[in-house]
Amino acid sequence: MALVKYNNNSISAVTSAASIPSGAMTHIKTLEADGSGIALTFHHGSSGVVFDSTYPIYVFKFINIHPATDGADLVWQCNATGGSGFNETITSTFWDAYHSEGGAGASLRYLTDYDQAQGTAYQYMTNAIGNDNDKNLSGTMYFFNPSSTTFVKHFMHTINTITGDNYSENQFGAGYVNTTSAIDEIQFKINSGNFDAGKIKLYGIKDS
Repeated sequence: MALVKYNNNSISAVTSAASIPSGAMTHIKTLEADGSGIALTFHHGSSGVVFDSTYPIYVFKFINIHPATDGADLVWQCNATGGSGFNETITSTFWDAYHSEGGAGASLRYLTDYDQAQGTAYQYMTNAIGNDNDKNLSGTMYFFNPSSTTFVKHFMHTINTITGDNYSENQFGAGYVNTTSAIDEIQFKINSGNFDAGKIKLYGIKDS
């Protein structure tokens, strides 16, 4: 946007610069898979990661995630501050819409094997990612108020996947981490084999 000068006032009359607007996304950290590991972990205070009360909403962007193993899934879990094991209690829902490349199959369904009811397992984000060279997934996850010590922690994620049998699957997960302890660490991994390639970007949304 151009800077416009009115009434012969000089730029020295400007007393402050514009602040980041409410709702603006601020990039915090990017982790990139190199094919050597199964997990990518964001831990507050480690390697420049911010995941606390600085932002009320955090956004994860998954870009061209490619698994080494055909039919593997992207999953996640978290730790309360000072905790370990990635085994916080989660209640969630999971459903998807799918359509084959050849147009032979299309439907909307709820997947009971991918949700949790007070479970401590890693939460599913996908259903059977293909590992052909051109196949991958991309999507977004929102995580709300991780540092709250009053409320449980809500999340929502939407992922689009190309499956091994050439279906586009738009997958939707949501729920809450059932703890009033602050969460300061979250881990994403492939549940079978390694991350072959892909990036996960973490953003904060200001003053939401």
